[in-house]
Amino acid sequence: MTQMTTTPPVLQAEGLTRRFGGLTAVNDVTLALQLHEIHAVIGTNGAGKSTLINMLSGELPPSAGRLHLQGQDVTGWAQPKLARHGIGRSYQRNNIFLPLTVRENCRLAAQSRAQRAWRLWEPAQGCRTSHALADEALERAGLAAHAGRLASELAHGQKRQLEVAMCLATQPVALLLDEPLAGMGAEESARMLDLLRGLRDGHAILVVEHDMEAVFAVADRITVMVNGTVIASGSPAEIRANQEVQLAYLGEEEETHA
Repeated sequence: MTQMTTTPPVLQAEGLTRRFGGLTAVNDVTLALQLHEIHAVIGTNGAGKSTLINMLSGELPPSAGRLHLQGQDVTGWAQPKLARHGIGRSYQRNNIFLPLTVRENCRLAAQSRAQRAWRLWEPAQGCRTSHALADEALERAGLAAHAGRLASELAHGQKRQLEVAMCLATQPVALLLDEPLAGMGAEESARMLDLLRGLRDGHAILVVEHDMEAVFAVADRITVMVNGTVIASGSPAEIRANQEVQLAYLGEEEETHA
């Protein structure tokens, strides 16, 4: 009889909790990011999504719980160390260097993974490496044709693509994307969703997003948070059919229109 094996998660959170004084922003959250999977985290405002992604990326240490990256306990590791070990992170607001070119932004990101100082002039061998990583990342993100442009000249959607490219230049195994569709029109959103689908192969991707239509179109798995707690986790079909999720969002909608 053949025994089935389960691929271990790339990134696994177990009982993550974050307290700010007497306020518990995230309470006992457990989730796992699998390779070749897009895992979305959704929830109403104040649900704890941003605090959760900040703990997963090392921006905030957890008050309780454990975090494992590729089987290694990385609980309490700061963001720079987690980034060097394979966690790429984008933010709600653009986190790019507007006076630099698109390629230069990606080169700096590539250098940061190698623990070199952020500079545009470096030894020949390092230069070749960062150039190659930057160009590959821009190609995957659909920005190769814009490599020589200043980042400030890009449209909003292209700037969001550049943030993803900068993540890719660090050679991550896990991508944590905080509202990658924020402020986008329909065409830009469609382009970003296509990009995320293309990145699924070879990465574990976590997306925090408010655009529900986009989430259900792209996610393999969805985790729903309310008041810092996970109330449901499953496939898009399972989440659509979950009564507790429906009530949570219906209640929010009724309060909004009251």
